[in-house]
Amino acid sequence: MDRGSHDSFSYWVDEKSPVGPDQTPAIKRLARISLVKKLMKKWSVTQNLTFREQLEAGIRYFDLRVSSKPGDADQEIYFIHGLFGIKVWDGLMEIDSFLTQHPQEIVFLDFNHFYAMDEAHHKCLVLRIQEAFGSKLCPACSVESLTLRILWEKKCQVLIFYHCPFYKQYPFLWPGKKIPAPWANTTSVCKLILFLETTLSERAPRGAFHVSQAILTPRAKTIARGLVGGLKNTLVHRNLPAILDWVKTQKPGVMGVNIITSDFVDLVDFATTVIELNDLLQEDRALAKC
Repeated sequence: MDRGSHDSFSYWVDEKSPVGPDQTPAIKRLARISLVKKLMKKWSVTQNLTFREQLEAGIRYFDLRVSSKPGDADQEIYFIHGLFGIKVWDGLMEIDSFLTQHPQEIVFLDFNHFYAMDEAHHKCLVLRIQEAFGSKLCPACSVESLTLRILWEKKCQVLIFYHCPFYKQYPFLWPGKKIPAPWANTTSVCKLILFLETTLSERAPRGAFHVSQAILTPRAKTIARGLVGGLKNTLVHRNLPAILDWVKTQKPGVMGVNIITSDFVDLVDFATTVIELNDLLQEDRALAKC
């Protein structure tokens, strides 16, 4: 049972950089107006905490979108969510520093969206992942065969999920199908909770992890109505307590919750709430021995 953040890197985005290739041509045209980029930033940022601060708060699953900068001569890769974020290398080094200081901690890095990236960019990114983590990388294997004890014995601390056929070329890249993360795409808490319940009941009982994305997604009219407020003030502040109440009612284990992600994980005691669900597993095991 693990806790994660949605668009984990988006605590900082660069409003001075070009709009990212993940945006439509219409948005790119609008973003030539500087005010539009300032407003975009309010809707692109989904976290307040840096990688290090998220790790210290208990987050262990990171939802990552990456892109090259079209027109750049080098192969540098950046995190992206509407606007460009920090360099991927800087984020990886921040995570690796934490792991070196905490050798029993395990993280899941889910690279699930790639923009403006050809084979050379993918090779550059994977090389950076190798350089950052080295022997900490866990080779892809059967999900059921993986335990904390085995990871500790092998000194493996990082599982990399790579949602691109390129994963086949490297033994330490796990295929994206091993960590499905169904997306509700709604602004309604009721619809979100129904979706989370339905996808949990349909999840594969074996062979894969499962991410419950406990997040609300703004639509165009939501953004128009709350243009200045941004994602945090318009959608998240009001609805996060209800989402957390749903989390508290969950049980981990087969067909139960596995990994739960949220926006602005620092606004409520999200990580602690998710961690405490693991106590239910201990209680079930104790009852089974009786």
